[in-house]
Amino acid sequence: MDTAFRLPVIGTRLGWDAILGLVPGVGDVLAFLPGAYILKEAYRMDAPAGLLLRMGANAGIDVALGSVPLIGDLFDIAWRSKTRNVALLERHLRARKGH
Repeated sequence: MDTAFRLPVIGTRLGWDAILGLVPGVGDVLAFLPGAYILKEAYRMDAPAGLLLRMGANAGIDVALGSVPLIGDLFDIAWRSKTRNVALLERHLRARKGH
């Protein structure tokens, strides 16, 4: 959702999140769904409340600022809440496993 495509001239990656965000209203809701799934799975994996709160804040910031026309789409490219949240969850799971 965050890094599916590479912009040829700049080399920056963007994903479906930023593309869906171009569709007013509906796009931001559709882009939020994978983020909600990541949160649900983190909860299912018994992630601690603090981690879930941080992941929820990342998703909330993405939805709030991503809903601003045009500026929000640029923000989506930089923020990458889904990538951030997966990295947070992976780090937690590795630490819990002892690696």
